[in-house]
Amino acid sequence: MNKPQQIDKARLMRLATYASVLTAVTLIVAKLVAWFVSDSVSILATLVDSSLDVLASVVNMVAVHHALQPADREHRFGHGKAEALAGLGQSMFITGSAGILLLQSISRLMNPQPLEAGLELGLAVMVFSIIATLGLLSFQRYVIRRTDSTAIKADALHYKTDLLVNGSVIAALLLTYYGWQLIDPIFAIAIALYILYSAWNIVREAVDLLMDHELPDEERQKIRAVIMNHPDAIGLHDLRTRRSGSTVFIQLHLELDETLSLKQAHAIADELEHKVGALFDEAEVIIHEDPITHMPLSGKA
Repeated sequence: MNKPQQIDKARLMRLATYASVLTAVTLIVAKLVAWFVSDSVSILATLVDSSLDVLASVVNMVAVHHALQPADREHRFGHGKAEALAGLGQSMFITGSAGILLLQSISRLMNPQPLEAGLELGLAVMVFSIIATLGLLSFQRYVIRRTDSTAIKADALHYKTDLLVNGSVIAALLLTYYGWQLIDPIFAIAIALYILYSAWNIVREAVDLLMDHELPDEERQKIRAVIMNHPDAIGLHDLRTRRSGSTVFIQLHLELDETLSLKQAHAIADELEHKVGALFDEAEVIIHEDPITHMPLSGKA
């Protein structure tokens, strides 16, 4: 990736974090008013979630800023794992909000209370929330396509959950309006459980990144195909891959005929490093050349 592309990528990631914080703050103000007027625990559920969205988005903003810093003497592989740490931070916020919401919803289920006036305002706020969230998600999807950022993916996952939450709240408010008083806390409990499920997905992806989990098999097969399509490649082994932030790191041993000169082997490895790197938006590829006396039937990775 050339320098102008890297600058554009960094700018998009920063803009996505700013848009996330601004959207969350706007929704908090709107939902706070709606909850104060209606006293709906379903709206409270989305208010708590949006409040934690602000915290999570601020964590993302700081993490993305740190992750975009170039490699230095103490961090030779860059700072990309800051994005995974941000994902773990988000998951803690989300889990805490779900626990609080579950307790309040169970209390309201055991002691039902009629909702106050203001259901119309609550419905209007939830529709506004859906429109604002759809706008943010559209921009985040664009940024993810251009950057493949883990932090932005985690943030987008949270806001996708918000869409379902807001839709559920609209249904709960409508049913409550027609006399189904217990629907409000029941929907809030369902929302809390779904929030916990979303938190688990974020934790799993973040841990995979921190533990240097291998790339998916499909991507590894693409790497193998590029290597083995070269006419001088006899085989490959010890293929190792990992992702740190938006950068992919790839290492492998390339099996070449031992009669090739060092200069020829080095030129082949350079060519393949460029081709493998071209499979990803941002990648660092290291290929070690191994001399082979007898051509094997197949390479191993």
